[in-house]
Amino acid sequence: MALRDRLRPWHALMLAVFVAGTIVSLLRADALTVATGFRAVLSGLLGLVVFQFTVGNIWGYAVEYRNAGGRWSDWPFLAPFIVAGVAGVAIGVYTGSVGAGAWAAFWVFVVVAALVAIGTWLVVGYRTGASANQ
Repeated sequence: MALRDRLRPWHALMLAVFVAGTIVSLLRADALTVATGFRAVLSGLLGLVVFQFTVGNIWGYAVEYRNAGGRWSDWPFLAPFIVAGVAGVAIGVYTGSVGAGAWAAFWVFVVVAALVAIGTWLVVGYRTGASANQ
């Protein structure tokens, strides 16, 4: 199998994130040296890891919800995104830091998604148990 057959759009997106992280780090440097180049590559790799972790978890959440029979327009699916978005903007405005807003939005998303998952699991469990007793 040729290399171009194994590459997917996801790989191009990851490369773009790495390059963007590296370029932003280089633009912030005063002078281009080996040390700043090395730090720029590390910065690009860190940005890639954060991107892959964040987007990968959100994509996994969406796929698992869809595989469980849900639709992406359901309120239980949308609730973590809405609450996280509002919390991220509020924290970002309050602190004046985009990073703090993004960090808060991610963790609010994680907590609300977990609460929705537990709530859904309990509701489905009670429905299944009630229908089995009839």
